[in-house]
Amino acid sequence: MRELRSLRALGSPWGIQRALDSMPYHIAGTAWSPRRVLRERTAHCLEGAIFAAAALRVLGYPPLLLDFEAVQDSDHVIAVFQLRGHWGAIGKSNFSGVRYREPIYRSVRELAMSYFEGYINLRGDRTLRAVSRPVNLARFDRTHPGWMVSEADLWWIPEHLLDVPHTRLLTPAMVRGLSRVDRRSLEAALAGYRPH
Repeated sequence: MRELRSLRALGSPWGIQRALDSMPYHIAGTAWSPRRVLRERTAHCLEGAIFAAAALRVLGYPPLLLDFEAVQDSDHVIAVFQLRGHWGAIGKSNFSGVRYREPIYRSVRELAMSYFEGYINLRGDRTLRAVSRPVNLARFDRTHPGWMVSEADLWWIPEHLLDVPHTRLLTPAMVRGLSRVDRRSLEAALAGYRPH
């Protein structure tokens, strides 16, 4: 199958991230399958994460997603992987700081916290609050066979992510003490930003 060859050719998690980085970020109410992303050559955060999870699967990794919850901001979804016992991540975002992570993190929480400083809204608020456990998309092979090459939107994936328990990353006292990011950090986060 041509799609499998295309995903296999990406070769590594970093190759998957480069492929996502080469695709424009699109603003749309869609939940495309990896096949649609390959064909359209564009994706948003959810589609990029699903695409990356499928590509990781083709390369021999489990197809894992991690869901972030935020306040006064959009939630975010990334694909995660382990290499030699350490966690890394692949992501598509309109913000520069919430994409790829090298596999150097000892736990999912440590990986999640690496996103905290770059996870900001347009006002400069630090908005990341909670993270899910990794969700293995292989669990859906029986209920949604062929999801990787589906022509239909995969809305059941984000619906499932909403129901997965999330762990709070900050205490209420920490939240009350948060400052806004400075102008330079906000401008760096918006490098390449495409307005809605």
